[in-house]
Amino acid sequence: MFRQISRKVFIMKKLPIILSIIIIIFFTFDNRLKIVDYNLNDDKISGDVKLALVTDLHSCLYGENQAKLINAIENYKPDAVLLGGDIFDDYYINNNSHIFVESISKKYKTYYVSGNHEWWSGEMYHYFDYLKSVGVTVLRGDCDYITALGNNIVISGVDDPEAGNSVYENQLEAVARNIDSKNYNILLAHRPEKAEEYFAHDFDLVLSGHAHGGQFRIPVLLNGFFAPNQGFFPKLAGGMYDFGDSKLIVSRGLSKENTKLPRIFNRPELIFVTLTR
Repeated sequence: MFRQISRKVFIMKKLPIILSIIIIIFFTFDNRLKIVDYNLNDDKISGDVKLALVTDLHSCLYGENQAKLINAIENYKPDAVLLGGDIFDDYYINNNSHIFVESISKKYKTYYVSGNHEWWSGEMYHYFDYLKSVGVTVLRGDCDYITALGNNIVISGVDDPEAGNSVYENQLEAVARNIDSKNYNILLAHRPEKAEEYFAHDFDLVLSGHAHGGQFRIPVLLNGFFAPNQGFFPKLAGGMYDFGDSKLIVSRGLSKENTKLPRIFNRPELIFVTLTR
């Protein structure tokens, strides 16, 4: 009897510690979809315009038939969906990406730029043809207009530099020539570390991914530990950054089960941007 009581007392004393460890582990490796909203004001905007930014999906799963991701976008009701590269993966089967793209492109104007993994796959031109066949606008040094609510918003896009540095540079110069200060000018480009090159031109907003949020984070203390092409302690791991009067928004991306290393304090991220006057 005494031993049984002792064990119960021991368990009760240790229970808070055990529960605390479980809670810490849960939040450390929490891979639930996180929605991040940004509201940007600009005199060039006459009425609210809503954009959804999807990057670095890498064919990861978000519920049956990608329902969690698709429902989140449908609840927001964007004027356009922007696919910021690495929607497809170079190693894993891409069924989940096909389900998502085919569903979302039927409902919303959808734009796409390429990512590095898609070029590494050797299937990039197949993806271009496929995306166009399901109604996605592929931006490769091209521009298009979003005219919701009478706004003149120009959305431009460039390939990832894995297409070839000269290809990427020529595309950037091409879209820069189309900048008109009367319009609100958005650039969709996979890599945030090229920000200085983007903002050598008069873009109002640049949207990127690629950094995966620095993979490991320490809330408040460390925004990211390591990002491709930025190395350790990246400056542009995820969030919104000021470049003069312009903004860079870097998504932490949606890749989770396909990553070689776990995301730590770094939930997968779906970004909504509302432009308003």
